[in-house]
Amino acid sequence: MKREIIKTGDGSTTIHIPEWNEQYHSKHGAIQEARHVFINMGLLPVISSVRNEELSILEIGFGTGLNALVTWEVSQREKVLIHYTGVEAYPVEHEEVKHLNFSHEVKVPEAVDFFENIHTASWENTNKIDSHFTLIKQKKFFQEINDVDRYNLIYFDAFGARVQPDLWTVDIFLKMYNALKVDGVLVTYAAKGSVRRALQEVGFLVERLPGPPGKREMLRATKK
Repeated sequence: MKREIIKTGDGSTTIHIPEWNEQYHSKHGAIQEARHVFINMGLLPVISSVRNEELSILEIGFGTGLNALVTWEVSQREKVLIHYTGVEAYPVEHEEVKHLNFSHEVKVPEAVDFFENIHTASWENTNKIDSHFTLIKQKKFFQEINDVDRYNLIYFDAFGARVQPDLWTVDIFLKMYNALKVDGVLVTYAAKGSVRRALQEVGFLVERLPGPPGKREMLRATKK
């Protein structure tokens, strides 16, 4: 499929797939969406509630690496050790990565090196990116995830149910439920009723929260 680099509403870039009329990130602002959904509604509340110096995060759809980048920002500021696992069946090409401007737009001097390092890091291995961030990139389908009681937080950032409905099913969310520790949290930009009901069916306590710019709501689900 054809892929294009486009600029979003906050000046940051994303990858657009014309055939699907779908983007890796919100057209209203890639960075502001990532910070709102995954940091403000996910990581920061989990850090506050867990009160732990180490956290394990699973990202469903490693994609461009933007969510890892904004998570790294927090790890530096809050002095929290993040063990980050990113699952991706179809890795972004390095030529595409070079045209993404996230590391410049976040306005953090070390971000350029960090962004390069996560994309050149080896797959299937634990990579110590710096003293507060380790990364494992796994090239596999989400259906192959079989972790149990491993993560404090899941970023569920798959392509939308409109184009990939098989990624938003009870079977997939049961895998997410099993992968989380008790009181672990899953956050996603999605807010569809079918997604909320699937999360509830596997046992999650689900909250509707204000969405990022351009989106009225999002979902946060907690394993109890």
